[in-house]
Amino acid sequence: MLSALEQFAPLPLQESWDNAGLQLGLTEAEVSGALLCLDVNEAIVDEAIRKGCNLIVSHHPLLFRGLKQITDADYVQRCVIKALKHDIVIVSMHTNMDNAKDGVNYKIAEKLGLQELSFLSPLTSQPSPLDGGSGVIGSLSQPMEAKAFINLLKKQFNVQCVQCNELLQRPIRKVALCGGAGDFLLDDAVKQGADVFITGEMHYHQYFGHEQRIQICVIGHYQSEQYTSEIFRDIIAKECPGVRTEITEINTNPIVYI
Repeated sequence: MLSALEQFAPLPLQESWDNAGLQLGLTEAEVSGALLCLDVNEAIVDEAIRKGCNLIVSHHPLLFRGLKQITDADYVQRCVIKALKHDIVIVSMHTNMDNAKDGVNYKIAEKLGLQELSFLSPLTSQPSPLDGGSGVIGSLSQPMEAKAFINLLKKQFNVQCVQCNELLQRPIRKVALCGGAGDFLLDDAVKQGADVFITGEMHYHQYFGHEQRIQICVIGHYQSEQYTSEIFRDIIAKECPGVRTEITEINTNPIVYI
């Protein structure tokens, strides 16, 4: 299971600050079921226990930094204790899945029906280049007015509100995107002639100076990556067809919209 996920999204594709891969547990155990999710919290571990899943595959790692103690002091430590107690393995595929071909950003592009996809910022490594990169750029099959495109975005990602700069007065055809915190790619999107840039988070001052150059659309970190579990499901179905998978029923977005 772990090797299938890492073959699809090799760990060398992850960013230097990341901690993707095996988080917790023993990999030799027979998988009774895999719970697929974006984040790991106590509710997710409880769901895995309830559904008889001894493997959790998440996008965001439970463990980013080393633990100096394991107590009940915070949710991360409590998750570790509960997962170990119930023999649950936790695996996370984070920026390696972001940067993989057909990974997180390709899934976003798929939901929007984009064509002619390529990496917005291809990765280069020596001596053996890896097929990966940050963000994706592609084209709509037909041009759309800015308001119509934003409405499509709201529908496909089930968001009530999209944060935008002023509406673009020309049709949108070329689309650049990056799930999660992808605002670092805004300049790349402009340089490559994108009509719109979609991401999950954007710093306030980055909205300035792009009026009528590019349409900025910010839909929320969780919302932009919510379909990542579908990638996990498809990998497991193809490479480990006997393994039962369950996509979480829990919305782990910590941000509440009132």
